[in-house]
Amino acid sequence: MKFPKFKTLAAGLLLALVFSPNPLFACAACYGASDSPIAKGMNWGIFSLLGVVAVVLGSIATFFVFIGKRSAAANPPEADPAQTPDSTQTK
Repeated sequence: MKFPKFKTLAAGLLLALVFSPNPLFACAACYGASDSPIAKGMNWGIFSLLGVVAVVLGSIATFFVFIGKRSAAANPPEADPAQTPDSTQTK
């Protein structure tokens, strides 16, 4: 422990170096160059995700339509007794 002030100074300089602000530069898509390859890739990514969402929602809607049709076919509505002739009535 010959140099306690030196260790403190070195640790302080190291922390200052680690936490010093660096300049940040926006990518071409964020900066506004819409004709760059990265912007085209981002657009394709957005369209791909929209396609996945559309397929999933369409599949869910199709499933519920299928279940509704199957339920309607399995349980046909009963006929109204007032509209059907009754065999017990005499003419």
